[in-house]
Amino acid sequence: MGLTIAYIIIAIYSIALVLIFFYSLAQLNLLINYLGYKKQNKTAPKFNLLDPKEIPFVTIQLPVYNEEYVMDRLLENIAKLEYPHSKLEIQVLDDSTDETVIETAKHVKKLQATGLDIKHICRTNRQGFKAGALKEGLEVAKGDFIAIFDADFLPDSDWLKKTVIYFKDEEIGVVQTRWGHINRDYSTLTRIQAFALDAHFTLEQVGRNAKGHFINFNGTAGIWRKKCILDAGNWEGDTLTEDLDLSYRAQLKNWKFKYLEDVETPAELPVVISAARSQQFRWNKGGAENFRKTVVSVVTSKNIPFKTKFHGVMHLLNSSMFLCVFIVALLSIPMLYIKNMYGHLGWIFEVTSFFIVSTIILFVCYWFTYKSIQGSSFDNFIDYIKLFFTFFSVALGFSLHNSIAVLEGHMGKRSEFVRTPKFNLNNLTDSWKGNKYLTKKLSPNMILEAALMIYFLFGMYSAIPLNDFGLFPFHFMLFLGFGYVFFKSLTARA
Repeated sequence: MGLTIAYIIIAIYSIALVLIFFYSLAQLNLLINYLGYKKQNKTAPKFNLLDPKEIPFVTIQLPVYNEEYVMDRLLENIAKLEYPHSKLEIQVLDDSTDETVIETAKHVKKLQATGLDIKHICRTNRQGFKAGALKEGLEVAKGDFIAIFDADFLPDSDWLKKTVIYFKDEEIGVVQTRWGHINRDYSTLTRIQAFALDAHFTLEQVGRNAKGHFINFNGTAGIWRKKCILDAGNWEGDTLTEDLDLSYRAQLKNWKFKYLEDVETPAELPVVISAARSQQFRWNKGGAENFRKTVVSVVTSKNIPFKTKFHGVMHLLNSSMFLCVFIVALLSIPMLYIKNMYGHLGWIFEVTSFFIVSTIILFVCYWFTYKSIQGSSFDNFIDYIKLFFTFFSVALGFSLHNSIAVLEGHMGKRSEFVRTPKFNLNNLTDSWKGNKYLTKKLSPNMILEAALMIYFLFGMYSAIPLNDFGLFPFHFMLFLGFGYVFFKSLTARA
């Protein structure tokens, strides 16, 4: 290996490490915000729902697409919401292309017979996908406030009473609630997903919202002020995360978002890795698409402070961290050999401490979010340690898949909105097999993931002849992560 190539590898490796370090510092700042946050909801102006004149009209939008397994559960749950029927409208925005359209129509008619104002709206095409369905529904929505629920969400009966009251403040455009997980303990895969989402819905959402930084509507389990949607330019389907896109456009227009950590809205996590893959791909590619679309507007905005701009840029770059992690992982083995071949470059390798420090920062940050939901006992801390390193390993295993998504997003490559299959599974005895919406195809990335598993096994072996075990734990986690993703993808198919 030539010295020039060695310097290029060191430069790329170092840049990726520094970007990860900045991300971890941003997370640490959010943790400080989170811990210092004082509950402001008690003093916030609220509608008095005991006064009929103050009860706002709400439209609930249910964007659905081929949801055979959860459609009845969704409609039955929404029908139980406690809110005056004279001030409530429900839109079932049904883009389905299978027989569920007929069954849904029957169920809607039954609910209409109970006096519920519920409409079954079907489009002839899926133009704009979810964003397109929401936009068309908005054109005929009677409500001043628009609540949105995906098909797998199960809000409590008093959900509207806990959330819509905060729109008394006319500057608030969105109220977002925290996601819960009805099948958190179904498997290792669901526990890892719950762990990551809990960090987002505590540390990140509260940490940003507490200081007035930009947060995002999470696509579901929240309410929009109709005026805010229209003022921000309405829903657009040019990214895979239309929720993040509209959120930033609204906040750039000075609309305030209110996040309610204490209001939990339960939902179902994907139980099969192919479903998790499609969801991760959509979220990560959409994040990169929104960075491409929005970052200039954030940086050049004259009405937001520097710190809000910094957190906004880091937020839009969230998914791009997978690309940085993948670069660090891929180059870590050549770096091991460079260190052995060129002794005079040894001082440069102190930069690797950035990765250790970043990991420690994330370990501390995620502990505070974990204990806020699971508790802070000694047993919980031991469980947390195991879960953190399991999560970290599997996240590394997803880094190739998610990096491809990020690169496509940054390069502007368009792709179809692929919905996440729902299962209606709560217990370990429930089976996902036979779900007709699951893809039967193997991901082409699997071959590369298998190769990377072997590559990092070689990295572990390399530590022996080089007598350098500094990166051995990292390579071991990469080996486990890519092995998990590969074998789960190979075996967990319908």
